[in-house]
Amino acid sequence: MQGRLSAWLVKHGLVHRSLGFDYQGIETLQIKPEDWHPLLLFYMSMVTLSTFSMCYDVAPGGLLSSVYHLTRLEYGSDQPEEVCIKVFAPRTNPRIPSVFWVGKGADFQERESYDMLGISYDIIRA
Repeated sequence: MQGRLSAWLVKHGLVHRSLGFDYQGIETLQIKPEDWHPLLLFYMSMVTLSTFSMCYDVAPGGLLSSVYHLTRLEYGSDQPEEVCIKVFAPRTNPRIPSVFWVGKGADFQERESYDMLGISYDIIRA
């Protein structure tokens, strides 16, 4: 089953992989680091609130991941639309575009991810 964001990404030609839905029914997608910034630029017109939640080591010797939860709030809707984005980076040179320009609160989590796992978050001007 394809979620709303996955269908929207296909329509706009943005590469991703669906990871299904979590126990609360929230769509989870995998995005490559090089596709993360373009996805945010396209999606920002619809996202009201976005948060960076964590990073983790996917598997010993494998990929590293940053996890983002995006929430879309619509006027007149009593239920926000949520999506979880996982950006995977190779362990050899883990670089992911920063979301600091979207939410200044991401600075702390990005610095913590660098300290814990060595993931570098690149500032890209919108």
